[in-house]
Amino acid sequence: MNSPFSLYVARESGLHHLHPLTKLTLTFGLLIAALALPWIWATYILTALVIVPLSVWGHIARPLLRAIWTTVMPFAISVFLIQGLLWGSGTELFRLGPVSLKQEGFVFATASTGRILMIFGAFLLFAMATRPDTLMIALKQIGFPGGLAYIIVTTIQIVPRFQAKANTILDAQRSRGLETEGNILVRARALLPLVMPLVLGSLVDVEERAIAVEARAFNSKRRETSLVEITDSQTQQIARWLMMGLTVGILIARVIWR
Repeated sequence: MNSPFSLYVARESGLHHLHPLTKLTLTFGLLIAALALPWIWATYILTALVIVPLSVWGHIARPLLRAIWTTVMPFAISVFLIQGLLWGSGTELFRLGPVSLKQEGFVFATASTGRILMIFGAFLLFAMATRPDTLMIALKQIGFPGGLAYIIVTTIQIVPRFQAKANTILDAQRSRGLETEGNILVRARALLPLVMPLVLGSLVDVEERAIAVEARAFNSKRRETSLVEITDSQTQQIARWLMMGLTVGILIARVIWR
């Protein structure tokens, strides 16, 4: 069952049944690769050969691609407009009135868009295929402090929680007669009545979470028990070590390449 406060998409698939730490290690490796690989098309190739097939295996390809499109496209447009057309000196590809597209700006924008695409894709793949509660249990089983595990899980959930809270505030203000649709001036006037409750509500939410953490004895030194025990296989443990070794190798190769 999908939660409005989480990006998790419930499916019966091999990807969902993988150990949360295996998926977390893969995600970390993809993030490092997106930032470290120097080749301009490397991020696009890895996205097509790793993230997309895994999303198909997990039966979440459609929501994943939709989320990537709506998230990455505004970044891509802005990056290409700013870097491609407003680049300083460089090789001019073509001119359109007072602005011209520079080859160096186009290459930089293409590489930046690929990194953004791969980072968002890896994060969304992990969030859609991993239940937050199982991730917290898995982290605590390997010795992570409860507070740190809680911070990691909360970070994954922060975007859908903000979105759900914003939609609730928007519906409440509309029911009170607030105009939220129309020209840009109407929307600008509606911005403050929407932002202020969102900010104040988020501060209250943070306080409630802090109280919940204390009530659940997150700072206790005793070993906690759980009704859910996540089993791990030796094959996945070896795969995690291999992925971590490959990630370290990418970092070392990047340093040597510089």
